[in-house]
Amino acid sequence: MFENRKLFIATKHNKDQVIAPILEKELGVICFTDNTYDTDALGTFTGEIERTMDPISTAREKCLRGMQLNACDLGIASEGSFGPHPSMFFAHADDEFLIFIDRANNLEIVIRELSTETNFNGEIVHGEKELIEFAHKIGFPDHALILKKSQEDFTEIFKGIKDIEKLKIIFHQLHAKNKSVYVETDMRAMNNPTRMKVIKKATEKLVEKIKSTCPRCNMPGFSITDAKKGLRCSLCNSPTRSVLSYIYECQHCHFTKEDEYPNHKTSEDPMYCDYCNP
Repeated sequence: MFENRKLFIATKHNKDQVIAPILEKELGVICFTDNTYDTDALGTFTGEIERTMDPISTAREKCLRGMQLNACDLGIASEGSFGPHPSMFFAHADDEFLIFIDRANNLEIVIRELSTETNFNGEIVHGEKELIEFAHKIGFPDHALILKKSQEDFTEIFKGIKDIEKLKIIFHQLHAKNKSVYVETDMRAMNNPTRMKVIKKATEKLVEKIKSTCPRCNMPGFSITDAKKGLRCSLCNSPTRSVLSYIYECQHCHFTKEDEYPNHKTSEDPMYCDYCNP
C-alpha cells in the first residue's frame, strides 16, 4: 500500500532525522520535508504563538496543510506537550502524538507516547551560579537553553543556546535590565536529544500499529479501542479491575475482535482483588 510512495514529514525542527529512517525501512516510503513550511504558525513551545487546538487536532492540521502545499497524499506530523505526568504527579512528562494520514486510502492512524524521559524544566535565576547549576542539571550543552526576562515576557527571548560563553553573555545582558532572568529547556526536537528519543519510540509504535492489519479487509491500523476489566481472582473467583480482554476495531470496515487474556494471565493475584484485599 505504501511502497515507493512519497511521504511528507511536517517538521521544521529536524524530526525527520529519527522518523524518516524508520518509515523508509519499514514501509518502503520515500520521505521528504519542506523547509519553507512554518509549523510554528500553529503554536510554539515558548508561548509567543499560542496553540489554540488540542495536540491531535494540531498535528492533523499541521500534516494536512503541509500535504496540500506539497501536493502529497501521504503525510505524518507530531505534536508534543510538556508538563506534570497525569498520574505520577511529581514527575514531568513528554506527551507525544503522531498522526499518519493517507488521503488516497482515507486512512488516519494516531498513536500516543507518554514518557517520563524528559528534561523539561524552567527556573527564575538571580545569578550566574544558579544559571550554571540549572544548565548542568538539564544536560547542557547537548540540550539547549532559552533565556528571557520572565516566564510570561516574550519581548526579549533567546533560543537554542548551546555555548556556555554565549549563555553567560546573554544572561548578563538580561540581568542588567532586570533583577532576575527566566531560564528554561529548549524543547524543540533539534535542540533536545531526550525528546528525539521519545519521538523515535513513538514512530516505532506507529509503524507497529500501521502493520497491524484488519483480518477482514486487510487495512492497516487494526488496533485496541477498548479494554474490558474483570479478570477473576485466583482465590475467590470475583472479578477484579485487571484487564480481561482487549477489543480491536478496524476504522475502515468496523470489524471488531476480542482478545481474551492479553497478558497471558487467566486469573489475578488476590492482592489485586477488592474483596480479598480491600
